[in-house]
Amino acid sequence: MRVSFSWLREYVDFDLTPSELAERLTMAGLEVEGVEEVGTDLKGVMVAQILSICPHPRADRLSLCQVRVGEEVLPIVCGAGNIKEGDKVPLALVGAELPHGVRIERADIRGQISEGMMCSEAELGLSTNSDGIMILPPEAPVGIPLMDFLNLRDHILEVSLTPNRGDCLSMIGMAREVAALTGGRFHPPTPKLLEGQEQVETFVRISVLDPDLCPRYSARLIKGVQIGPSPLWLRLRLERAGMRSINNVVDVTNYVMLEYGQPLHAFDYDRIKGGQIVVKRAAEGETFFTLDGMERALDRDTLMICDAARPVAIGGIMGGLNSEIQDDTSRVLLESAYFSPAGIRRTSRALGLQTESSYRFERGVDPEGVLPASLRAASLIAELAAGEVAKGVIDCYPSPIPRPQIRLRLAKVNALLGMSLEQKEVEGILERLGIEVKEDQGKEWVLSPPTYRSDITREIDVIEEIGRLKGYDSIPVEIPKMWILPQKRGSEDELEKRAKEVLVGLGFYEVITYSFISPQSLRALRLPSDDPRVHPLPLLNPLTEEQSVMRTTLLPGLLTTASYNLSHKNRDLKLFEIREVYFPKKGKLPEEKRSLAGLAMGVFRAGGWNVSPKEVDFYDIKGCVERLLAELRVPSPIFSSAEGIPYLHPSKGAAVKLEAEEVGTLGELHPEVAEAYELPPGVYIFELDLGPLLKYYRREIKFIPLPKFPSISRDVAVVVDEGVSAEEIRGVIWETKSKHMESVEVFDCYRGDPIPQGKKGLAFRIKYRSSKRTLTDEEVNKFHQEILDRLKEVPGLIIR
Repeated sequence: MRVSFSWLREYVDFDLTPSELAERLTMAGLEVEGVEEVGTDLKGVMVAQILSICPHPRADRLSLCQVRVGEEVLPIVCGAGNIKEGDKVPLALVGAELPHGVRIERADIRGQISEGMMCSEAELGLSTNSDGIMILPPEAPVGIPLMDFLNLRDHILEVSLTPNRGDCLSMIGMAREVAALTGGRFHPPTPKLLEGQEQVETFVRISVLDPDLCPRYSARLIKGVQIGPSPLWLRLRLERAGMRSINNVVDVTNYVMLEYGQPLHAFDYDRIKGGQIVVKRAAEGETFFTLDGMERALDRDTLMICDAARPVAIGGIMGGLNSEIQDDTSRVLLESAYFSPAGIRRTSRALGLQTESSYRFERGVDPEGVLPASLRAASLIAELAAGEVAKGVIDCYPSPIPRPQIRLRLAKVNALLGMSLEQKEVEGILERLGIEVKEDQGKEWVLSPPTYRSDITREIDVIEEIGRLKGYDSIPVEIPKMWILPQKRGSEDELEKRAKEVLVGLGFYEVITYSFISPQSLRALRLPSDDPRVHPLPLLNPLTEEQSVMRTTLLPGLLTTASYNLSHKNRDLKLFEIREVYFPKKGKLPEEKRSLAGLAMGVFRAGGWNVSPKEVDFYDIKGCVERLLAELRVPSPIFSSAEGIPYLHPSKGAAVKLEAEEVGTLGELHPEVAEAYELPPGVYIFELDLGPLLKYYRREIKFIPLPKFPSISRDVAVVVDEGVSAEEIRGVIWETKSKHMESVEVFDCYRGDPIPQGKKGLAFRIKYRSSKRTLTDEEVNKFHQEILDRLKEVPGLIIR
């Protein structure tokens, strides 16, 4: 919205500079994107009077003029034929530079000196009219700058309005806003109209067949109109608002739209068949030629303004070629109406046609502004086009639009704004906003907003307006108050925080993936049909099939992320995620569980000049999980065979248990799963259920004194079947609960001669220590023998 500063001051009294006004409007939510100074490019152009005109002695088409500028008389050579002695004209003096870059110099024109140039409107940049010299009114004072006489100096404020502030799409709307912000006196124009004797009803009949799309329609008739150019002041205001001048009647409708915010349309009454206006929907497939010369295909939702035989305009958007104002138009039918914002918006989008009218109707104009705008336009047409206005106005408004009743509480105002406003101050702001107080109940009010503020419908809207006018910068600055509760020991948040710290320390990066996944991503994990993870919770209205169910495992998100990174040449990855997974419960709300999953692929440890890079393997991912669980201070984990875990490699996976309770899985991704996700072999993953981990998590660090006495180690080597894991044998050793046994570690795994095929050799180192004394060899041998005796009981196990 381009707002003229000088035009604005005609309607409201205030003492702000353009830049100060721009700042005040911006702080109130009406952002001013820029302030442009205009009308300053005519320096050196003065009001002058022609004293005498005589022919040029050497040129038939030129004249020698004596022109007075103040007390000075200058010789001017001119070729225009529309001037006469006594005329007052704009004179560009020597040294003046005109808007199009023309610099005026003292010239010798066929032997005659010219001390300047009399100018046309086009040469002054005031219009495109170049037909002769611009003739000024007789009352123009000679010798003053043309800019001052024509009030050309102005500032244009470029205001960016939000869609809810359609009330500010006019000069009067902006003036109301400035008056509310500054407390200045608001004085809108008060048009006076001298009507003729003939009633408008004798010329026009109005029928509104669709009041939902057109709740209000009014019409006036102006006779004896003389179509011609608009006066300069009107053309300048239109031009500075970004609109071009057409003729005096059309220009008036555009001017009043800019002034009141109410779009109008002028029909050539003599081209309206039957003197009848019918407001109705278009027929499906009907076509219509609009003023821009385009043929438009219409549908049943398009509201049309028709005469007795045909459409003559698209309601609220654009008129038609068959009823436009022409040079011979003598009678004008003036339309002023209120159209449904939703209907205009739909039609504008459907036709791909947005106009100044539709832009305003879409945002909602004032239904009570229909008649004042019509009155203003009729009075201007009568003044500028010598028309006679028929008596009265036809106003079809069968169901007036009700104003909402809003309850406002002072306590709510202060609570939301963080202020301590008094009752009188709030009432003063409401008055400045034009909000009517229907009931005053002390510190509560029942309010009715003005009809031009269709965006105020709730208590919170009124509170926002109060905050706007009071000024957001006046809200007291306070430190936020909050309750700080002691953290619960062993809480889930603390567990997750520690887990993140450990994994980041191990070189992993946290990712956040969508909770919505595709069913195919779960099927790609090779899960059996009875696994609850392949029966996810579906979304009612998914955007796409790729995000149609809630995830039951974090693995699809991690694998998809890895695939995306791989496609962008990022092969070396260590990722983890801690988020919810969801399981449907019949007749109940879904069950949410917190899960932790990780992924590693590519180089696990970077190389250097003296060491080669190391690719990730099973023991790396197992070591990461062991380190994580150790830092969380849960019981020592037990790793068992990955049999029955379909998404893991059969021989490179493990289930993770804490005290016989399975809490997760880890290992290499199954080749088929890797292929489904477009990943190479050698992708290692783990996933842990945080619920059981929370149960075992110990926040306190239990202090154990450093050992005072030496340890004694004993080794034992066994031969077992290939399918028996080292963890199983380690578990058997721990089950003996041999006295003073401190640790059991696997230090060798051997296959080959002399170990039979299908067998493997495992070597364990068992450490013994007493906290009270140094153990003897005899004691350790006794404890160790107990372990050997227990191992002999294991079927298929041979002690080497």
